Amino acid sequence: MQFEPVIGLEVHAQLKTKTKIFCGCSTEFGKPPNANTCPVCTGMPGVLPVLNRQVVTFAIKAALATHCKINKESRFDRKNYFYPDLPKGYQISQYALPIAEHGYLGIETSSPKKIGITRIHMEEDAGKLIHDPARARSMVDLNRTGVPLIEIVSEPDIRTPKEAGVYLRKLHSILKYIDVCDGNMEEGSFRCDANISLRPAGQKEFGTRAELKNLNSFKNVEKAISYEIERQTYVLEEGNQVIQETRLWDPSKNKTTSMRGKEEAHDYRYFPDPDLVPLILDDKWIQDVEKDMPELPDEKRSRFTKEYKLADYDAKVLTSSIELANFFEETAAPLKDKKLAANWVMTTLLGMLNSKGITISESPVKAPAFSKLLQMIEDKKINASAAKTVFEEMVESLKNPESIVKEKRLEQVSDQSELETMVQDVITENPDEVLAYKNGKTKLFSFFMGRIMKKTRGKADPKIVTQLLKNKLK
Repeated sequence: MQFEPVIGLEVHAQLKTKTKIFCGCSTEFGKPPNANTCPVCTGMPGVLPVLNRQVVTFAIKAALATHCKINKESRFDRKNYFYPDLPKGYQISQYALPIAEHGYLGIETSSPKKIGITRIHMEEDAGKLIHDPARARSMVDLNRTGVPLIEIVSEPDIRTPKEAGVYLRKLHSILKYIDVCDGNMEEGSFRCDANISLRPAGQKEFGTRAELKNLNSFKNVEKAISYEIERQTYVLEEGNQVIQETRLWDPSKNKTTSMRGKEEAHDYRYFPDPDLVPLILDDKWIQDVEKDMPELPDEKRSRFTKEYKLADYDAKVLTSSIELANFFEETAAPLKDKKLAANWVMTTLLGMLNSKGITISESPVKAPAFSKLLQMIEDKKINASAAKTVFEEMVESLKNPESIVKEKRLEQVSDQSELETMVQDVITENPDEVLAYKNGKTKLFSFFMGRIMKKTRGKADPKIVTQLLKNKLK
């Protein structure tokens, strides 16, 4: 029997506020355990939460960026469960009336597709357990307790691991574009849980789902979903039933393992939080946020194709992250040839970043220096071959391109008479090759070019040399 996967994703995005959602404690990452705490976020008796206005503004921005309907009235609820990292014994979240619903995200795999977004709601994060196997104990760090989150829940519209990866990358990019989340998956700022079920092809009813946790990278999300599809397929083909449960992804073994039975909503005994009044949004608040919205990835991609005359694929690559898009625009600004900037960013720069395993933000060569290098090509001070040598030196030494060109004497030779003499010398020194060329072996042209470049140590202007050589060989 052929089975169709049905996949839904729940993304928790930590918001870039300076303080927590219901108290004034800092959200700074990396502080000593329990340094960023107070009676409110540690759940002391008698304390009262006060909603952080910036959290609401960021949630509105996320809703606008994902085409969601913003609810003018939303409410906070208590999600009740017991765990050592939850000092109050409940988490303040939104259940019955979230801040936003019914949105979508457009993705492209083999063809364009819309992935529905069920809801976006605000909630507080829980703490963190730190396990010490050597002493057979676990400790609780409550720094993260009360850090503001938005949870973005997709419709079960995703059908393949690849679609899941594309959707997540797009959502990650959007949240960074609108500057509400830093997207750091290693620090837990952007976390994803995946719900996967299988159903016979053509059947409308969903199968029994398993929820996957501990997915801390885009690649792991795709790998975990692929494994879970294979696992559930095997279970069903053997005539058994898939169990509704929560499973953990083990990246070292590339497999999922059972964690616990999957809870239903009623297990959490949601009820309205009596300490927080309903949140009422007026039109002005929403309009003010809308006016402050930056250019989103799809809009920027469209502008790049029109303004810079780039191919759609190139524009898609260059707008894949806000940092890369900004780097390209800063590089291209002083240049007449914007495509020169696009080509060098996508090949030379990204190639270096990939080889070193670093991000654009960590690049040792910054946009102003990179732009100066390309201006030297455009002004014919150096050729492309010399520019690559200069770039490699910039990566290692962090020197500016002008200094490197001067030190290594890489200035391009463009003097017509000087180059004409060199071309004539190469032709005189290689009579057999000249005769063979004239007899039809035109591939020898590259041989002559190579000899001339060797004489000039790669500094000759290729365009001038090409024309001179063609004339001489006639």
